Amino acid sequence: MEEETTLQQLRSKATELLLREDWNESIKVYSKFISLCQQQISNTNQQSDISILQKSLCLSLSNQAEARFRLRDFEEALKDCDEALQIDNTHFKTLVCKGKILLNLNRYSLALDCFKGVLGLESQQCNGNLEMLNGFIEKCKKLDYLSRTGNFDVSDWVSGGFSGVCPELGEFVGNVEIKRSEISGRGLFSTKNIDVGNLILVTKAVATERCILPKCSNGVLGENAQLVMWKNFIDKVNKSASKCSKIRHLISTLSIGENEDDLEVPDICLFKPETEGVNFPTQDLDVDKILSVLDVNSLVEEAVSSKVLGKNSDYYGVGLWLLPCLINHSCSPNARRLHIGDYVVVLASRVVKAGEEITFAYYDVLSPFSKRKEMAKTWGFQCECKRCKYEEEMQSKPEIGEIEKGLERGVDVGCAIFRLEECMRRWVMRGKEKGYFRASFWKAFSEAYESEKTVRRWGRKIPALEPIVDSLVEAVGGDERVLKVLVRKLKKSGNGFAEMERAIKLGRGVYGKIVKKQALRILLELGVHE
Repeated sequence: MEEETTLQQLRSKATELLLREDWNESIKVYSKFISLCQQQISNTNQQSDISILQKSLCLSLSNQAEARFRLRDFEEALKDCDEALQIDNTHFKTLVCKGKILLNLNRYSLALDCFKGVLGLESQQCNGNLEMLNGFIEKCKKLDYLSRTGNFDVSDWVSGGFSGVCPELGEFVGNVEIKRSEISGRGLFSTKNIDVGNLILVTKAVATERCILPKCSNGVLGENAQLVMWKNFIDKVNKSASKCSKIRHLISTLSIGENEDDLEVPDICLFKPETEGVNFPTQDLDVDKILSVLDVNSLVEEAVSSKVLGKNSDYYGVGLWLLPCLINHSCSPNARRLHIGDYVVVLASRVVKAGEEITFAYYDVLSPFSKRKEMAKTWGFQCECKRCKYEEEMQSKPEIGEIEKGLERGVDVGCAIFRLEECMRRWVMRGKEKGYFRASFWKAFSEAYESEKTVRRWGRKIPALEPIVDSLVEAVGGDERVLKVLVRKLKKSGNGFAEMERAIKLGRGVYGKIVKKQALRILLELGVHE
């Protein structure tokens, strides 16, 4: 009798805490109740008493799972659900909770099966929650389809001026694999040809932190704000890792910037949301290792190879996205990323051939070789991509250094472009080789094309903008800055529909095919006025 009274008191207290949304305290009390209830079951011989106790145990496990779900402790919540379903595999509340957990873990097809299972129950609870259940089922179907096909479309959101909440994106891993890289350590490689603007992957952040950094003359206040921001970000990553063995394991596979060639090549399947049959090793949270990983692998949202869409564009943001951490740098990159909410969308910024490594620009590749070499040092490596090797060989040509120094002294940009084009013609440069050097001197090209005075003065002595843009895209992929200059020029000259179609086609390499034609036109119009 004393034990029964204790059980009743614990159950009442736990329920009260749950209703008050005091999740942590309710878990503590439910844990005590569950432990005592399990002891009672093992010590009781009466089948009727066991049945009553098991019913209470099932409900308590379900409620504890709900509390853990609210705290985003999905792994432990899922264990509670599975334990409850061993007692009653048709328990309505547990099945709904498990479906919500799986949905938040991006395991869409399993979540769908769960909600469909609930819908098949003949219970009063089910009939009273049909609208909710059908809503979850439709959401799972949509995200499962997106995760399998990659047919994302954010056009309505873009056309509506990014109003309302961000569109829901399912995690998607396209035709890629992880292999040893000639650039550094491991890399991400395409297994099929990828067209310009096509998706490579979509993934949700382990954690993000954003703030509006204060502006000040001496930079001290901004630096302090970044330190606070960085601390908050580390705390969020540690919290996520402490609650999920998969996240802990995948973080442990990432580089800390040392002994890259000794690192194991992980299977791409580990990074997919529907990872089946994998028991991730139990390991303690290594805070020091995570700190080293974040130092090397964190991504700043507003970076040179990315674009932030929506309200987050007003913020300075940093985050950890696991699979993109394996994408190496190249000064002739073939991929860019879009940031939408907490998701990163990686897209092809130019045609990627089967077997080619996927690469980002870590720093500004529209800069001369000497400047890029300095920037690489700040990142702690030396870039040895094809473009850098070619331009390094060409540094022996004195004309290149003279043009670069002349621009630093303020020489007329039209003169510099004319001289560069003449040199390339004399050296019989072709295709990408021309694109490499035009990218290196893009600042001069953009200043020339945006100055009516320079265009009038030099006329046909400098090449038209369109072929310059084409060669740039072939060499370094789509770049928003290049696209903006082209669109502004088209607007000024009043060129027709065909030319704007050309700009839209180039826009695919910047914004991807998830933004359809009309919405892309709106983005291009906005870019003109920025």
